[in-house]
Amino acid sequence: MPFDTRTQPLTPAQARVLATLMEKSRTVPDSYPLTLNSLLAGCNQKSSRDPVMQLDEAAAAQALDELRQRALVVEIGGARVARWEHNFARGAGVPDQAAVLLALLMLRGPQTAGELRINAERWHRFADISSVEAFLHELAERSDDKGGPLAVLLPRAPGARESRWAHLLCGPVDVQAAQPQGAAPASGALQSRVEALEAEVAALRATVEQLRADLGLAPPPHP
Repeated sequence: MPFDTRTQPLTPAQARVLATLMEKSRTVPDSYPLTLNSLLAGCNQKSSRDPVMQLDEAAAAQALDELRQRALVVEIGGARVARWEHNFARGAGVPDQAAVLLALLMLRGPQTAGELRINAERWHRFADISSVEAFLHELAERSDDKGGPLAVLLPRAPGARESRWAHLLCGPVDVQAAQPQGAAPASGALQSRVEALEAEVAALRATVEQLRADLGLAPPPHP
């Protein structure tokens, strides 16, 4: 059965636990697989997390058990304490590079392709932004027989230079809630001012063209 988050989306706790395991497998391989205590510390760290969460041991253990049932994590029995590792790339059927991008989106929230490339530096070195975008588009265009899309390109926020990407592992994205803080649609008053200025510029251009014609001047060359 394909990994389909449209019918079985991850909970926020499951996504944080899974992505933390994915992160630590790349950034601290000597400490990996993780014990429950180490995993909990990673889930609740305040840096490189959006949103910051405060999971307790019971919530993390429950998320691990649910992820294990979906073949996304594996328990490794130890002599003294159990350890955990992720199985995301195989369980979800995505390339390792795509798994890196999804984990970053789960941990840090929506990001541009450029931000993802920078934030992935310790995990995987992408050659350029185009290679990041190629994997993101592949995730966004994932076919229904493979379980459907796992990422989406969000509408560009007002004032932003680039659009951001979000993951779909926890279900559809609330576009309004995903906007950066402080970003808001242009007000009606601002829109009216812009339209008035555009009309004024058009009138000035018409006046200049008429003056040129009256003086017998040639029209300016097109840029």
